[in-house]
Amino acid sequence: LKRLQVDYVDSLIIHNPPTAYLDGNKNNHYEILERLMEEGKIKAYGASLDTYEDMKLLMNTTNAKVIEAFFNILHQDASRAFALALEKQVGIIAKIPLDSGWLSGKYNAESTFNDIRRRWSRQDIKTRAHLVNRIKELVHEKDNLAHKAISFCLAYDAVSTVIPGNVNIDQLTSNVNSINNPISRELVEKLEDFYLNEVKKLKLPW
Repeated sequence: LKRLQVDYVDSLIIHNPPTAYLDGNKNNHYEILERLMEEGKIKAYGASLDTYEDMKLLMNTTNAKVIEAFFNILHQDASRAFALALEKQVGIIAKIPLDSGWLSGKYNAESTFNDIRRRWSRQDIKTRAHLVNRIKELVHEKDNLAHKAISFCLAYDAVSTVIPGNVNIDQLTSNVNSINNPISRELVEKLEDFYLNEVKKLKLPW
């Protein structure tokens, strides 16, 4: 708080903790977080999580009020926890909404990567490229794919906001403009069916 020069932070989010650390009935660090709330140093706490099971465990055993969830068109498992999040008034921050850049539409089967994305094999890249082409068919290729991907996340009442990466002001401005391009309920359902029928069984690596 001293470094930030603020009296409190709105959300304290534990980043990708092991599942064993999520159960509030078995971990006393949540008592510390509750005390920080009582002292007014934080307004809410939660965690950055990747799966429905982890989200459910955290919400059912703690007073967490914010979850940063791995959620996008190609990774929809987290949506199974959205009803519970609404019931418990937990805000959802959708992380990786552009699937590490794939849902910007700028990569293809021949793309190569020199950063953390080097973890993908050639087959992983070909698979992702095929899936992105299928998504372009569903949303109409002439449309801005990044806008559609962000708007897909925002189409859910449980999702409070999304956090796409931005490397420059133009990209930031474009991503923010996604709120002016909502997608229809019909397209949301098409993309949900696409995930269930074509993507889920592939168990795509992050």
